Amino acid sequence: MLGGFAVSGDREVLIALTVGQVAQVLREASGRPHLASQLPEMTELDVVSSAVLPLLEDVAYSRSALRALLVLNALPLDGSERELTDVAKEIGLSPSTTYRYIGTWMAVGLLEQDPRSRRYRRARVAGTGGEGSSGADGGDAG
Repeated sequence: MLGGFAVSGDREVLIALTVGQVAQVLREASGRPHLASQLPEMTELDVVSSAVLPLLEDVAYSRSALRALLVLNALPLDGSERELTDVAKEIGLSPSTTYRYIGTWMAVGLLEQDPRSRRYRRARVAGTGGEGSSGADGGDAG
């Protein structure tokens, strides 16, 4: 039994799919990694890049949103800091474009800038168990 129809011999079977279902079938058939399935592994830029970079050339997707993901992921989850120019070089964007993406991520609370070093890092979230998880400023006095 397939989709409510019995299949036997040379009978033809028609299956109606929504546009969303067709897109899902095409994504799965393409062999490209699915970003959602790799969220636990998104600490490495190459993992995200392998999912995002092929989509940058496809006009069906927002280049801006994809590049924003690359910028966010270029800053490690462990809270280590990076200079803007290093992030820009690594992902192949200009420093000014990278600055705008970082500013947007800062505005929504996902990135922060160390006031002393002027470097950027992932925002520290209370309860994550990582270094500095006691507050937005890392809880360090000093």
